[in-house]
Amino acid sequence: MHGTTILAVRTRGQVAFAGDGQVTLGNTVVKHNARKVRKIFQNQVLAGFAGSTADAFTLLEKFEAKLNQYGGDVRRSSVELAREWRTDKMLRRLEAMMLAADREHIFLISGNGDVLEPEEDCAAIGSGGAFALSAARAYLDMGQLEASEIARRSLLIAAKTCIYTNDSIVVEVLS
Repeated sequence: MHGTTILAVRTRGQVAFAGDGQVTLGNTVVKHNARKVRKIFQNQVLAGFAGSTADAFTLLEKFEAKLNQYGGDVRRSSVELAREWRTDKMLRRLEAMMLAADREHIFLISGNGDVLEPEEDCAAIGSGGAFALSAARAYLDMGQLEASEIARRSLLIAAKTCIYTNDSIVVEVLS
């Protein structure tokens, strides 16, 4: 997925999602301050998305419906979303990825049917995801910063490296 960076970090009783604001169309930046991370399900769950905007919003709506159906169970909702995404003819064409988290779990959800819970307390998606993830791992190893600060600093590092990531960063936190 090109055109964004989303990072999830959990540490010190906090879960933070950070997303950059850049939206590109081909090789042109068309927006600098998009909001790609959200608090959902009565502010108990964080979600972030990368990929086609319309596709990502469709997935976000589907995920919220799953959360409502399964009483806020993020794990079950993630699995059911991935199952529907993979088997439904229309959804299968969506080009996006999601990160979802509650206070205990972080999940990466893809249209291939993947629901991955990282071994470490961080995960990232998007074109700058590998850069942000590497920085977050280093900050987590230091053990000195809050999740929100790790997420923000890690995205700033990604923005200096990835041409599809900017430094207009939105951070959402569950604590």
